[in-house]
Amino acid sequence: MRTGYYLIVMLIVGMTLGACTTTTIDEFRQGDTGIDSSESIVILGRRQGAAYSTHADFVECVGNRMGRGNDAITVVPEQVFVDALFPWFEPRTAPMRSEDLQQLMAQPLVTDKMSEFGIRYMVWLDGQTETSNRMGSISCAVGPGGGGCFGFGSWEDDSNYEARVWDVSSHTSVGTISADASGQSYVPAVFVPIPLIARVEANACNNLADQLKQFVKGD
Repeated sequence: MRTGYYLIVMLIVGMTLGACTTTTIDEFRQGDTGIDSSESIVILGRRQGAAYSTHADFVECVGNRMGRGNDAITVVPEQVFVDALFPWFEPRTAPMRSEDLQQLMAQPLVTDKMSEFGIRYMVWLDGQTETSNRMGSISCAVGPGGGGCFGFGSWEDDSNYEARVWDVSSHTSVGTISADASGQSYVPAVFVPIPLIARVEANACNNLADQLKQFVKGD
């Protein structure tokens, strides 16, 4: 019985060490950047109707991360910005290229709202997290003497996101940053399931936000 207990502990420890993520950040700069304390940015998720959308939670995560710390940047919340500039940033009408920004800024209401918010950069986030390679199974049963779960499950998560940075003052694209995070999660079950989750999307958010902050500051 003691041997079985040690095997269970070793399995859980091994899986905990394995439930980690690998994150790769790539940056492509097309122009000079810089921002002062009176300016802000807005981060928008790419959406194409109901068929495809960048999760609002991920967009919010990146914005919150950039808005914290000693070197924080003022980030206008996505929904506040979209509502204020309705309908120009709805999925069907939002600009798809930086060249469209100049035409958009010709609208007096858009120009006024951009100035009101102090927007210097618009960041378009595009991407998603996909789960694959699900393996194993867990079964649970209840009997007169009690109940429990037994089995083992695992899966892989892969987060791929790309951020395109547009300079509102020059109506140009100044760069692109991409984040690719992957990891393996496990759920061993010996009486009680113990999920050991790789924080793939959280790592992609944190690393992308930190790189974006350096990028717009011109570091």
